[in-house]
Amino acid sequence: MSDSGPRPGHDRPAGRAFASRSPVLAPTAMVASSQPLATQAALEVLRAGGSAVDAAIAGNAVLCVVEPTGAGLGGDLFAQVWDARSRGLAGLNASGRSPRALQIEHFRERELERVPAIGPLSVSVPGAVDGWQCLHRRWGRLPWQLLLAPAIDYARRGFPVSEVIAAEWADNARRLQDQPGFAATFLPAGRAPAAGETFRNPALAATLELVARGGADAFYRGPVAEAIYDCMRRHGGFLSASDLAAHDSSWVQPAFADYRGVRVWELPPNTQGFVVLQMLNILAGFDLAGLGPDHAQWLHLLIEAKKLAYADRARHYADPEFASLPLERLLDTGYAAALRGLIDPRRALPVAPAACAPAAQGDTVCLSVADADGNMVSLIQSNYHGMGSGVTPEGLGFVLQNRGELFSLAPGHANAYAPGKRPFHTIIPAFVTRDGEPWLAFGVMGADMQPQGHVQVLANLLDFGMNLQEAGDAARLNHAGSPDPTGNPGSGTGIVHLEDGILAACGEALAARGHQVAPARGIFGGYQAVARDHRNSCWVGASDPRKDGQAAGY
Repeated sequence: MSDSGPRPGHDRPAGRAFASRSPVLAPTAMVASSQPLATQAALEVLRAGGSAVDAAIAGNAVLCVVEPTGAGLGGDLFAQVWDARSRGLAGLNASGRSPRALQIEHFRERELERVPAIGPLSVSVPGAVDGWQCLHRRWGRLPWQLLLAPAIDYARRGFPVSEVIAAEWADNARRLQDQPGFAATFLPAGRAPAAGETFRNPALAATLELVARGGADAFYRGPVAEAIYDCMRRHGGFLSASDLAAHDSSWVQPAFADYRGVRVWELPPNTQGFVVLQMLNILAGFDLAGLGPDHAQWLHLLIEAKKLAYADRARHYADPEFASLPLERLLDTGYAAALRGLIDPRRALPVAPAACAPAAQGDTVCLSVADADGNMVSLIQSNYHGMGSGVTPEGLGFVLQNRGELFSLAPGHANAYAPGKRPFHTIIPAFVTRDGEPWLAFGVMGADMQPQGHVQVLANLLDFGMNLQEAGDAARLNHAGSPDPTGNPGSGTGIVHLEDGILAACGEALAARGHQVAPARGIFGGYQAVARDHRNSCWVGASDPRKDGQAAGY
């Protein structure tokens, strides 16, 4: 068998992995996102002569309107961009910092052991809008106002809420309905909109119009910043107008791991992208192709590599401006070989192996774009846990993120809370080159699932020979319970959640190796991908059926 099994209601042709549809092919350009309205808006920008970056900004802005469960102006952004002219890859870290007036002692005085997920204490500076502007200044072709026009139109006229987003909206409503401003903006008629119902957000339309006219300054130094500060002041928050005005994004150098003839690129901390590279370096020493995607031993090795890399993540992943991080050591192939030697092929390791390196539910959107000139973008954007903190400043139409929840409150920890510090980040855009040529821009949404999802997709493509759509459709596992950068120590061997479609025999074999196996629960990711078929000179797109998304090109 070549994948994890057919889904109910679908027949799989003999010898072919299950896929919800064929990969999308197009000669000129391609977009993949988690919502068709965003995909179409990005395509319209490309048809109008816009760059891949222009299209990514337009698509992300629409996602902020139509998928507020995963995106928003109150969140952060990361991107990798392949520049066809310079034939190079650039990374952007558009994540915000913690309030400078909030000290770690405040949490201790309130006897808090971790930063609360809901409410004003988890709010950090939103970085997304500045990220858009940084990208546009460097690679934009079309006027800034034109890129935000589709999002403004959907916010003002309204849009029918799609099915997956409607379910996530209802889940968030139960948690956040009592937070300042949330119900007034996101719960018309006192409830979350149902699938198919039209939702309008005139406040967000007005905010986007301000940004369209005034750029990022209108957000970080104008009336939007004033409204955010006023909300924080009135509801016990610490984010100030000066915090917003001081924000800036950072251009960073992506790092890589060589795996099966390709080079996989991820962004450095404060993101968790290095986890992917560490896992790949460990798994490179095993013959996964000889096992196949339905073999329990492949899943066992995946889980064990994940535990080893996540143990390092818990110790070392943080804002490098505040901590000395052993980044070269983490990606050293000799170190990976030492970690590989810790794996027992017949027995599960504990989640925090003592020999590792010396020295929650998350909601996100990702989109991949390629244009006619060969430029490619992998962009990811998020409010983090659910729809964010729930705190919704009056008249703005968006929720402020709760990314600060991912700080540790343990003194001396690399990721310990400090004023003006970027928190640990789960969102990671990925890029892959082959022989120096751009091949694949992709992402897999979903907090701690993201590195696990990246590795599973890459193994499906490179070890198991699946096509771009099959690689994302194949059933996944999600291993939970590792220690994390907030200070949670983890326990036992963790819990392995197996998505429907993984053979029951695999679960039984994993249990025999000492893994605690549980039915599918939680997040299994939301994959979006665009690849270049150099042999046939066309673009290939794929979109995860776990979301409402669409891949489309022209």
